[in-house]
Amino acid sequence: MKNFSKTGSKINSAIGKAINDYDLISEGDRILVAVSGGKDSLTLLTFLKKIQSWAPVNFELFAAHVTTDFHCASCVHGGTLTDFFSSLGVGHHFGHVDVLDEKGNTNCFWCSWNKRKCLFEMAEKLSCSKVALGHHKDDIAETMLMNLFFRGEVSVMNPRQELFKGKITLIRPLCYVEE
Repeated sequence: MKNFSKTGSKINSAIGKAINDYDLISEGDRILVAVSGGKDSLTLLTFLKKIQSWAPVNFELFAAHVTTDFHCASCVHGGTLTDFFSSLGVGHHFGHVDVLDEKGNTNCFWCSWNKRKCLFEMAEKLSCSKVALGHHKDDIAETMLMNLFFRGEVSVMNPRQELFKGKITLIRPLCYVEE
């Protein structure tokens, strides 16, 4: 399963380096992989599944997708994702949150916040101590620039971030991968 294209080898090496550099995966981890249905999260799940087959540590993967009552460009048909998860042999879970107000409006912050909350609740239900997100190197750089321009501070998304007093750890294995 280690046979990759040139690009695949580059991605695999970058993920492996991130896992090593930031201690992203440890023996016995149960990792909930947040899958939006976009290229970044699907790539992350695919590579983590391949890495799982030969990694020196044992870990479990679960895919999670959160739907909302608002339909935007990031909405994906659940059947398509179910087929994809099944083809990888990854257990999967779907969550749903309502994000529209009484007038049928929402915003990206509110939608994102509620989706993240749902992911944390799924992780707790499945006894997953880690949640893997598909943010890559360009996302991290873009976030730094947005924080600098709009908030006047230098802050970024960390490759590894403990939340809720260490109860859940966010990991970003694509942190060295360019879009």
